Amino acid sequence: MIRKCFVMQLHPDAEEEYRRRHNPIWKELEEVLRSHGVHNYSIALHPDTRQLFAYAEIEDEDRWNAIAETPVCRRWWDSMASLMEVNADNSPRAIELRELFHLE
Repeated sequence: MIRKCFVMQLHPDAEEEYRRRHNPIWKELEEVLRSHGVHNYSIALHPDTRQLFAYAEIEDEDRWNAIAETPVCRRWWDSMASLMEVNADNSPRAIELRELFHLE
């Protein structure tokens, strides 16, 4: 398994709506994530900075990257764009983090 960790930025006062939209996520989005080899995916919030820290275990980088090309992912991005910093295509502005330590 490949471990992915990245950080995104939530807008002020968006925490509750962000949480609501993720609990649960759309069934079709869950199916896309699972079918593209995503496991153990979680997102945590730093309360002071509103930074979102995401962690996922993936089977393959190409399959992970292909998620962005699915119609359901594009719709999800569009639905979340008002809550967080995004790129021109509404994809989340995300910074991938380097793993410095892991304990199995």
